[in-house]
Amino acid sequence: MTLMMMVICCIASGLSFSNSAKGVMATLCFFRFWLGFGVGGDYPLSATIMSEYANKKTRGAFIAAVFAMQGFGNITGGIVALIVSAGFKAKYNAPAYEDNRAASTPPEADYAWRIILMFGAIPALMTYYWRMKMPETARYTALVARNAKQAAADMTTVLQMDIEEDPAKVVEVSSRDQFGLFSKQFLRRHGLHLMGTCVCWFVLDIAYYSQNLFQKDIFTAVGWLPKAKTMSALEELFKIARAQALVALCGTIPGYWFTVAFIDIVGRFAIQLMGFFMMTVFMLGLAIPYHHWTTKGNHIGFIVMYAFTFFFANFGPNSTTFIVPAEIFPARLRSTCHGISAASGKAGAIVGAFGFLYAAQNKDPKLTDPGYPAGIGIRNSLFVLCGCNVIGFFFTFFVPEANGKSLEEASGENEDEEEMTETAPGYTRTVPV
Repeated sequence: MTLMMMVICCIASGLSFSNSAKGVMATLCFFRFWLGFGVGGDYPLSATIMSEYANKKTRGAFIAAVFAMQGFGNITGGIVALIVSAGFKAKYNAPAYEDNRAASTPPEADYAWRIILMFGAIPALMTYYWRMKMPETARYTALVARNAKQAAADMTTVLQMDIEEDPAKVVEVSSRDQFGLFSKQFLRRHGLHLMGTCVCWFVLDIAYYSQNLFQKDIFTAVGWLPKAKTMSALEELFKIARAQALVALCGTIPGYWFTVAFIDIVGRFAIQLMGFFMMTVFMLGLAIPYHHWTTKGNHIGFIVMYAFTFFFANFGPNSTTFIVPAEIFPARLRSTCHGISAASGKAGAIVGAFGFLYAAQNKDPKLTDPGYPAGIGIRNSLFVLCGCNVIGFFFTFFVPEANGKSLEEASGENEDEEEMTETAPGYTRTVPV
């Protein structure tokens, strides 16, 4: 369902219609909202499915690889935008905005953004057949649905080996831990864990998504992107797409795959701590001497520092905040808790996208973008982002390490069994009070 919603809304976004520009934007926002609904459903599903099918030795790398594919999605989107904008620009050449405001955006340019948005449906549609063939995870089928026979049959198909069901064991295990999300038992066992995953994802996305707002300033500073008024709409689209594709290629993608390579060696906890710490270091390195970096001759150094913040975001909390919630919660609540954590992250993205859009405006009201009040400036905004990273660093200590543990060990689902064993007749081990 979530996959088909993504496909339908990608296509519908490109078909946004109205007899006015505001109407088109309203229709577009409607379909993008429901696209986000589909993506929001697929986030916990993809992480949970992979976590429950993988073994404990390589589980982190497999979940990280799922998340790392969005890096290839980023660069593919940039390439599609480059091809479409280059084709339209060659066919419908237009003057710069400062030369002719109306003619700088030819009517045919309206098709360019629609094609780019609709292209996003193709990768999702390509996976539809295999998603329909994919069985429910054995843990869910056995422990939640309580169908041991179906769970054994599904695992036999996936592993291509004979698996025999044990209904008695399933009944025994599934009868434990029947606490709900809002129960005192969940709060006692996993309340701090959920708070840790939610807060870390929230503050990360404030810092991560707000960085995108600074790209236009950085691209202009290093000469990748001329001032908007000196270009036509299609030329601006081409140059922005080219710059963003380079950032994805040099900073974003390597960070993702460093996580894949090292997460089962170093561990989730260490990578997340390191990521938040290094993001803070590099953002301070941008903020403290900000005026030095933006003067002529120092722009390349600024770009390098900026790229490293992306690298350590992805070789750090941007990956681990996706991975850890799929490991540390019980099977029955795993997707729900992952979804809550992801929703907290998207709330942070809203704060980053809108809050810092205003905060990063120049302190001088005469130098702000049209329609915006005076803000605190980019330099002070970077200091605020550093504060977000520091908060994420300390809240990481509320998140347990799942490296090298089975999902039952990481989520504490075996605790009841241990307690029952310790209190059973004939058991002589002394249990500390």
